[in-house]
Amino acid sequence: MSRRLIVEADGGSRGNPGPAGYGAVVRDAATGTVLAEIAESIGTATNNAAEYQGLIAGLAAAARLDPAAEVEARLDSKLVVEQMAGRWRVKHPDLRPLHERARDTAEQLGAVRYTWVPRARNAHADRLANEAMDAAAEGRPVRLDTAESPEPWEPVGAGAAASAEGAPGGGTAGAGADASAHGGPAAPAEGSGASEDPAPAPADAGAAPDPAADADTGAQPGVAGSAAATGWAAPDTSPTRLILLRHGETPLSSEQRFAGVGDIALTDTGHAQARAAARHLADSGIDAIVSSPLRRTRDTADPIAAELGLSVEEEPDLRELDFGAWEGMTFGEVQEAHPEELARWLANPHTAPFGAESFAEVAHRVAEARDRLLSRHARKTILVVSHVTPIKVLLQQALGAPPEALFRMHLDVGCLSRIDCYSDGPMVVRALNDTGHLTGHLA
Repeated sequence: MSRRLIVEADGGSRGNPGPAGYGAVVRDAATGTVLAEIAESIGTATNNAAEYQGLIAGLAAAARLDPAAEVEARLDSKLVVEQMAGRWRVKHPDLRPLHERARDTAEQLGAVRYTWVPRARNAHADRLANEAMDAAAEGRPVRLDTAESPEPWEPVGAGAAASAEGAPGGGTAGAGADASAHGGPAAPAEGSGASEDPAPAPADAGAAPDPAADADTGAQPGVAGSAAATGWAAPDTSPTRLILLRHGETPLSSEQRFAGVGDIALTDTGHAQARAAARHLADSGIDAIVSSPLRRTRDTADPIAAELGLSVEEEPDLRELDFGAWEGMTFGEVQEAHPEELARWLANPHTAPFGAESFAEVAHRVAEARDRLLSRHARKTILVVSHVTPIKVLLQQALGAPPEALFRMHLDVGCLSRIDCYSDGPMVVRALNDTGHLTGHLA
């Protein structure tokens, strides 16, 4: 059986054109182990040229490790992925030689397929590209040990990226529908106020996008990279619509206490909120209902399912963050009893309270759950009944916003938010914390 490798590649330019560099990582697909890292400054170049050179370097490193390997090359440049797949023409004269070099290098491997990923899933290569540019600017050697906490990674073939036959090297190429973004802490708790808004962790800085990238695609207006990606205009595909409903009130949410994976019942008000949501959503064209398996979300989802004549799919990865020993405590009580542990938890999204669950773990599983829903219910309208942390993560990732955005959102119990997810990348937030259906209708 052929060895399977993952190549993660990125490039950037500070000025476009300007001082440029690239980074590439080769991983073992089975374990995620880093087998090779490459980072190099390339002088003055455009973002697109740097992206291509990162891909070439990554493929060459994979070929040196095993010329017979099956490779999945992951890039956050849709331009490079689509051109390597043969779906977009290479019109710019400066990119044609790089495209040919990439094809020639790919042919040295057993098979190569190309996958578009959001920048947040390409953070290791992105850091290496920035390190190459920093090193050149500071007149020092490149340091390859710049990686911080390891990002979540996926085995070959994972994710929602679409594929097409005919890529160089005998493999497939894809630019897929996966527009998620991992990383960043999510706001905790089922309550409102201070317990929902700990201090955020800083976001990684990325190489600047190439504003001229779409000019070389040969694609029609409306594809990713055009106005569609900004949210001003809809792409030329029908979206998958996510209607996000936070469950109704519970005894803990009414007292602003941490409520994680405990099976908490709704209050009478919470049940009334669920009924009000059912009446409001009766004519919303919902095709599927997906719920966290916890009691408070199922008790919110079930009246809606009965109103619409649908069943409820349970998705375990949409459950709330596990707060461990802090379950049932207020933010103030935790701060008084465990100040050092709380400070570490708020400062680092990879830190879990008392060995429970970290913000980063929640962000990763929620993004995976969303990707499965988008694949399973493409171009449908999905009601997602979940909790404050998963819903904030979905909104933050859809906006492409930094982690700080999570702590500038407030979600009331029983509120609705909406996201349109397009198959060629963009996600557009249509509503956030809508509680109009609850006013005067809690019967």
